[in-house]
Amino acid sequence: MLPQLSGDVFLTDGGLETDLIFNHGIELREFASFDLLKDEQGMAALRSYYEPYVELARERVMGFIYETPTWRASPRWGKAIGYSLSELAVANRTAVALGEELRAEAGDDVRVVISGNIGPEGDGYSPETIMSASDAQDYHSWQIEVFAGTQVDMVNAMTMTHPDEAIGVVRAAGEVNLPVSIAFTVEIDGRLPNGLSLAEAVSEVEQATNGSAAYFMVNCAHPTHFDSVARDLSASVSDRIRGLRANASTRSHAELDEAAELDDGDPEDLAKRYVSLRDDLPMLTVLGGCCGTDLRHVRAISDAWVAA
Repeated sequence: MLPQLSGDVFLTDGGLETDLIFNHGIELREFASFDLLKDEQGMAALRSYYEPYVELARERVMGFIYETPTWRASPRWGKAIGYSLSELAVANRTAVALGEELRAEAGDDVRVVISGNIGPEGDGYSPETIMSASDAQDYHSWQIEVFAGTQVDMVNAMTMTHPDEAIGVVRAAGEVNLPVSIAFTVEIDGRLPNGLSLAEAVSEVEQATNGSAAYFMVNCAHPTHFDSVARDLSASVSDRIRGLRANASTRSHAELDEAAELDDGDPEDLAKRYVSLRDDLPMLTVLGGCCGTDLRHVRAISDAWVAA
């Protein structure tokens, strides 16, 4: 069983790509952080990014889920920046190897889960690319099979915009016996980019996969976008949502896409909003951030969670 299913709290990181771009001045082609895995300088930047989160988990006596920087290390996005499939496979394996190093260095003080991170075939902010479950399974099987040959503990598909693609991911992970979590993104009205409610999306995946996802998450949205939705979820849905990686900003995806400067919001307010969701999402055990967040936000969230 995945340790985060035990009820213990596990931290994860913040908005990797936005942190690297806006706070560290690192250019990411096609928003693809996996491109940094190709040389020593990039590897050093990634290590410097992840290590403080592991240390924070140590300080708070919590676990840590290391999400590989591979959200766009899939065939479409790899091709867009000139990677062959063999080079892309190396990048995915190298990302996992970095997690193994972090886990070894953490020792027995921090339970580190290595999660192979998967992103949508299209744009995580847009519903324009709608895949069938079959096509999604075919597409994501390549990356998931690469992960299956490594030391990953699970895979996590983030910023899923519609349930059919999520269904394909769950089925592909099942083919190689890897636990999988699904993180949906929602718009400011609490609905997925394709218009479905969060409850409808979770239910569709559950029904099509016989409930085989390990759990669900919400990511890449501010809590104000879905807090009212969370209050109305049935127990059968809310009990399946174990992770939250919210944006720092209250802006819509369209507004964030056009923003030239980072909106890092208010870490303390964001942390309070995480805590306010505990009654409506009682099974939350995975806490981190998404666009605009960094170590400050995750530290504030962990402190508020402990204090509540």
